[in-house]
Amino acid sequence: MNDLPDFSAAPLHQILDYFDNDSKNETPINFLIADPDLCRGYYAGERIDRNGQKLICRSWKAWVDLASHLGYRLLTPERYDKTRLRLTFESVTRERSFHTDNESDKYSSRSPFARIHKNEESAYYLPYFQALKRLEIFHRPRILALGVNRGDELEPILRFNPEAKVTGIDLDADALALAQKRFGPALTTHCLDLNRLEELDLGRYELILSIGTLQSPGIDMKPLMMELVQKHLTQKGALLLGWPNARWIDGELLYGARPKNYPFSELSLVIKDLFWIKKYLQQHKYRVVITGREYLFLEATKIGLSRKA
Repeated sequence: MNDLPDFSAAPLHQILDYFDNDSKNETPINFLIADPDLCRGYYAGERIDRNGQKLICRSWKAWVDLASHLGYRLLTPERYDKTRLRLTFESVTRERSFHTDNESDKYSSRSPFARIHKNEESAYYLPYFQALKRLEIFHRPRILALGVNRGDELEPILRFNPEAKVTGIDLDADALALAQKRFGPALTTHCLDLNRLEELDLGRYELILSIGTLQSPGIDMKPLMMELVQKHLTQKGALLLGWPNARWIDGELLYGARPKNYPFSELSLVIKDLFWIKKYLQQHKYRVVITGREYLFLEATKIGLSRKA
């Protein structure tokens, strides 16, 4: 215990240097920190004196964020003495992730992706549900869901708007079957490539929803967006679109999406897509807002029209 690194009074750059130089990143790393409960109301880096001991404050959120950014999970802390806790960072196993699967079955009902329940992650669910409320989902009876998979994003919609009718489109027939069984007659499904929507007689909808789909490499996003707005939205219709800005690895939701061939989070392509869509929708007299963090959500509603159908 006496050999534990003591970070209770260490500045952040010293802590980062330790992790950069540590060669045991596949085994849990134990160290001492100042008890965050003693630091309530203090900002990260503020110095306090407790029981004659000099401490540098950091909140629990600061330690959780550090673990996530470095690729670790934070285990349950243990009391070391009156002012310090023993903290353990355990390395996240990057091989345990659906991101490493083959593209052909990456999102299938038999893949690691099927273990993910986005609605149980507050970083995803809270901004998503808040967006649904701002879009007055209760007053949107016809909904088009693109890339619906097993329909997780439909659960809060149909829970609060049980009279809604949803058309769901996806390429994975097994996932669509699960969604159909889950939501019954409220959901009509089509197994189809989103680039071929013109093959369906879809009509128009009060809400078009697509979460984590538009960034897929096989989708021609710009013509798809133009087709959706011009042919499939009602006059009072709205859009809710989502892009992942995180990775699901070994049971953890880690902030920051990583494109292929990049060892770090890189947002330029997502930002480019978001602002192209925002500009296009604004040209068509939509009010557009972008929210979220681990998932980025774009909401669009028609300017000057009531959202109630």
